[in-house]
Amino acid sequence: MTDQTSTAPATPAARHAMAAHMLYVCRENPVTAASFVMFAFFILSALIGPYVVPYDPLATNSAIALQAPSLAHPFGTDNLGRDVFSRVIVATRLDLIISVLAVAISFVIGSILGAISGYRGGWIDSVLNRVLDTIMAFPLFVLAMGIVAAMGNSVTNIIIATAIINIPFYARLVRAEVSIRREAGFTLAAKLAGNSDLRVLALHIFPNSLPPMMVQVSLNLGWAILNAAGLSFIGLGVKPPTPEWGIMVAEGANYIISGEWWMALFPGLWLLLAVFTFNLMGDGLRDIVDPRRRT
Repeated sequence: MTDQTSTAPATPAARHAMAAHMLYVCRENPVTAASFVMFAFFILSALIGPYVVPYDPLATNSAIALQAPSLAHPFGTDNLGRDVFSRVIVATRLDLIISVLAVAISFVIGSILGAISGYRGGWIDSVLNRVLDTIMAFPLFVLAMGIVAAMGNSVTNIIIATAIINIPFYARLVRAEVSIRREAGFTLAAKLAGNSDLRVLALHIFPNSLPPMMVQVSLNLGWAILNAAGLSFIGLGVKPPTPEWGIMVAEGANYIISGEWWMALFPGLWLLLAVFTFNLMGDGLRDIVDPRRRT
């Protein structure tokens, strides 16, 4: 079967068909459906969480410091008397913003570079491959540490560093997909129909390269959150007292030995659930964007 995709503008019938296809994918794979439900929970927490949490995440109260989980404080309190539950929920917005923006930037830049390299080949392809080899020669987390240390530990710089280390994944994946399809029958037919190279690449080849890229996007969202949390854990990420999962785990780790386990457990659990959710979403996103699955 040859790859093909429609270039017609979306109509109400097409949008209805897409919605029906998404429901079919969710019914076909309950794990995918569960991951989308969990993703919706994190999105909802990021959007309305800061407005509905029971306590100010920055408010300190030494009188209730290091209290164990209770009805008043479901996740307990930290060493400064701040409510851990409120801080965990509020931190969702910042961690998702860092993850989504970093992956979006790396997706766009990597896709453009990979598409040009795979379609044109020649010296452009050779130069890009050497640049990507140079980036990937470093341990990626160490490279992110170096970038943030050089530029300063701000949220913007964390996003930039995370985007840079993820660009090679998309560039190489798109290059491989475009290289395979640039001589395919539907590509040659589009050229014979009078389409420009840019139109052929953007509307015929690239959409058929999206399914494997969606899996990569899903994985990178989880890696980006782990990267941001890791940088914060070692002191190169978001600065305290800003609520962020990595900072909270780092602060709580100092109190595990003395028995205050909840300070590190609940932020770490939320971090685990977020990464787990993104990893499970990969197959579902691939099936949703695959043109061949819509028939």
